[in-house]
Amino acid sequence: MGTCIAAIQCAITAIILVSTTVSSDDKSPIPADPSSLNKWFQDNVRPLAEPEADYFVAANVIFKNSAPMPKGQLKGEQAVALRIAGDKSAFYNCRFLGFQDTLCDDKGRHLFKDCYIEGTVDYIFGSGKSLYLGTKLHVIGDEKGNFITAQARNNEAENTGFSFVHCKVDGIGTKKAYLGRAWQQRPRVVFSYTTMSSVVNPEGWSNNLHPERDQTALFGEYKCNGVGANPAARAKASKQLTPGQVAPFISLGFIEGSKWLLHPPS
Repeated sequence: MGTCIAAIQCAITAIILVSTTVSSDDKSPIPADPSSLNKWFQDNVRPLAEPEADYFVAANVIFKNSAPMPKGQLKGEQAVALRIAGDKSAFYNCRFLGFQDTLCDDKGRHLFKDCYIEGTVDYIFGSGKSLYLGTKLHVIGDEKGNFITAQARNNEAENTGFSFVHCKVDGIGTKKAYLGRAWQQRPRVVFSYTTMSSVVNPEGWSNNLHPERDQTALFGEYKCNGVGANPAARAKASKQLTPGQVAPFISLGFIEGSKWLLHPPS
């Protein structure tokens, strides 16, 4: 396991904010036009000066694990750069650097806005319920194959999942990357309005060698673009969502943002 370095390699702002009330709009859909994204966010997150919630906010932070790329020869070669398990946490313009298991989005409601996340296998994984806005997902080629997400929802009662909106998927390597794999029985991952390069495997998604999970996984896409977004060869587990089906995933309501979300510290 390499050294875990957080907030060392750049000027940072990382603060804990306690007891703040917000008045935000959980119902306003995230706009289809990416140029309108920042104005939408500004209009729909409005803080009030009354105590209510506790949460963590990090802005302009690099989280890096310097362990070398796993070669599959040793147990425990995975190296997490950050594990987030607190509820109501937000990350603005942060970078998460590593290889396998870079970001452990373990549990709780989270926002990742204008971030950069890189890795090889399962580099966004866990049981969080998180909204990723305007975030770049960079694939580092691995000869054993690449998987971006491994969401750990296991049954219908678990209110968890990952929603990626106005993100960008790019990277390098000869092996094509899957957007996600069915690590557990009922993963829930949706990509909306996202640009996908040719690094994305035409199948898009993997049932993790469990054909029965084709029926239980929710792997959705909505109005994505780029070479890697072509739905023609998508796996059975994949769904091209309708406006009604995607609606819960493309508003702040996905993470109940009206109860806690604030603008990044200035």
